[in-house]
Amino acid sequence: MPDDALNEGPGARRGRQADEHLPAHPEVDIEVRLILEAIYQRYHYDFRDYAPTSLRRRLKAAMQRFECPTLSHLQGRLLRETEVFRSVLRDLTVQVSEMFRDPEYFLALREQVVPVLRTYPSLKLWVAGCSSGEEAYSLAILMKEEGLLDRTLIYATDINQEALIQAQAGVYRIDLAPGFTENHRLSGGKGSLSEHYTAAYDHILLDKSLKERIVFSDHSLSTDSVFAEVQLVSCRNVLIYFNRALQDRALGLFSEALCRHGFLGLGARETLRFSAHADDFTEVAPHERIYQRRSQ
Repeated sequence: MPDDALNEGPGARRGRQADEHLPAHPEVDIEVRLILEAIYQRYHYDFRDYAPTSLRRRLKAAMQRFECPTLSHLQGRLLRETEVFRSVLRDLTVQVSEMFRDPEYFLALREQVVPVLRTYPSLKLWVAGCSSGEEAYSLAILMKEEGLLDRTLIYATDINQEALIQAQAGVYRIDLAPGFTENHRLSGGKGSLSEHYTAAYDHILLDKSLKERIVFSDHSLSTDSVFAEVQLVSCRNVLIYFNRALQDRALGLFSEALCRHGFLGLGARETLRFSAHADDFTEVAPHERIYQRRSQ
């Protein structure tokens, strides 16, 4: 399965060039493993099964930012300075999102998944790797527009506490609103996105009615277990940062969490193909990589 090279912008390409100075040599690989083990032992965040190319790039960026000549020096600062760790954690968890990102994905949910969700008396959805909350709020708006929000509970999980705090606030820069609005329109949105937020100075504040249906919580796909049965799991732009073993673990959690005939949305950059759980699902929307759990 692909790594995060499939989701790069100019900034990521600049970061990739830095890999020339942090090559995949055995000595570097040992240092990377040691620093990841140190993070796990000290802070209980487990990045040991993340894709190595992405990790080297992000650790190199941290070395440059904190003027650390070696990974060992960076490791010492990570262990002793919590502010350094919080900064590096933001790099490692890749907090990049927007509302109704890849609108064709939400259009497919609206057209092909929502009709099935209507048949349930109550709904639980899981946004795994929710970052700063945009995808969870997008799903909440979609469900509200389809008349389903009152019977829906959305679990939005991430390992980054700072991102979860931002997500719970539901506050975003106002200059992002035009892009959010266009995405919403292309996703088949009903009415105007502005109906779901209040503009104040240089920010927008999402409606309380959306926040009331979302539970933001700390959850690690590396170490934690299933916490609820759900009808839909949406996990996009997350698995590309994992190695194969961790991808299979996460997909196993999703398969276990989903009810019979529940849905899994991975988005166009990720796939179940070649995974240990491919046979658990059938394809619903091939391009958007939306799957339905088999009955067995």
